[in-house]
Amino acid sequence: MKKIIFSIVLLFSLAVAHGQTVFEKAKQEAKQTHKLVLLNFSGSDWCVPCIKMHQSFFENADFKNVADKLLVLVNADFPRNRKNQLDGKIKKQNEALADKYNPQGAFPYTLLLDENGTPLKTWSGMPDEPVEDWIREIVTVYDKKYRNE
Repeated sequence: MKKIIFSIVLLFSLAVAHGQTVFEKAKQEAKQTHKLVLLNFSGSDWCVPCIKMHQSFFENADFKNVADKLLVLVNADFPRNRKNQLDGKIKKQNEALADKYNPQGAFPYTLLLDENGTPLKTWSGMPDEPVEDWIREIVTVYDKKYRNE
């Protein structure tokens, strides 16, 4: 379980590269590759619905397949355990993202954004529908954005 959480945090964590946040890089990549940004707010070591969502949705093979083709993934993590604390710069970046996109502090909270960071769809909490239906929602939003322009 700890290995899964650690790998998820590594996979989705924000980092600093040459003074630019991964979120800014994600938007650039989305623009260049005609993808959407999936921004997820999570508490990887304390939020049970967040942990379940990562296991059931983000680790799902069908989701990974769709994500590879249509999405740039970004996770703003807010761990509580001392051993899981993030670098200060990453914390500040996550807090800035929360101020802009998740001022209510919902966990998990997921947004589907365009390349400019404009929200196209949001999910507060773990989606109620099966992962297959959630993936269809993502594909529908993607199709409206890029296939019906």
